[in-house]
Amino acid sequence: MFCTNCGRKLDPEDVFCPGCGKKVEKESKGTQIPSGVIPKKRKSSKAWVWAILSLVVICGLALGGYFLWGKGSEGSSLYPVMVNGQWGYIDKTGKFVINPQFGWADGFSEGLARVQVGGKYGYIDKTGKFVINPQFDGAGIFSEGLARVQVGDKYGYIDKTGKFVINPQFDDAEDFHEGLASVKVGDKWGYIDKTGKIVINPQFDNAWDFSEGLASVKVGDKYGYIDKTGKFVINPQFDDAKDFHEGLAWVRVGDKWGYIDKTGRYVWEPTY
Repeated sequence: MFCTNCGRKLDPEDVFCPGCGKKVEKESKGTQIPSGVIPKKRKSSKAWVWAILSLVVICGLALGGYFLWGKGSEGSSLYPVMVNGQWGYIDKTGKFVINPQFGWADGFSEGLARVQVGGKYGYIDKTGKFVINPQFDGAGIFSEGLARVQVGDKYGYIDKTGKFVINPQFDDAEDFHEGLASVKVGDKWGYIDKTGKIVINPQFDNAWDFSEGLASVKVGDKYGYIDKTGKFVINPQFDDAKDFHEGLAWVRVGDKWGYIDKTGRYVWEPTY
């Protein structure tokens, strides 16, 4: 199950998305993530702009396309839209820069965008040219110079030339943040560095991105926070726990949400 707003993986008991805070809604047919798309866990700060722009384009051009989640592009922005079952890219004026030709297309991240052709995933540049040919069974966005990809039932990481930096070997994987990425080995999650070396052994039932030096991890049915050595800074005690932003994190106890600081002290007791 994934958030229909930011694409983050959800636990069945989640009421609010740990990535973007949006109330969890049942995915409709039109917003389901295509098979093979490795969802992003973090929300783009421009997601609401994309939604408004998409509605303008649809109404103005009467193309019958619709907008799907994606991460905003850098520099000259391009936006994925669908026309008659094919995806292409428009600029801010609604003009096509890359004609509809893909089975699915995402927003640009670090200069490249993942697209689907014939059931396989590759990456294009902003001219629409394939930089990495469609060859993967699943693909994530580029983050810190690397992208997680799926080959068969294993996950690894490629660079922007399409070369494997970390060979497919993990049962699941997430993007790199602050130099580390969470990976699944068997039924437990740990963390690797950019060489593929395991720096925090797989031991958690779930593990999220590092943010401001800490990461939310799940042990049993409770969440706590670890540092980059794998040591618990805040012991598992929460029913849900989001990333730290500007020194505070949103946590849930029962059905109530509050804010903690990096020592685990409540700045705002769970009250709503």
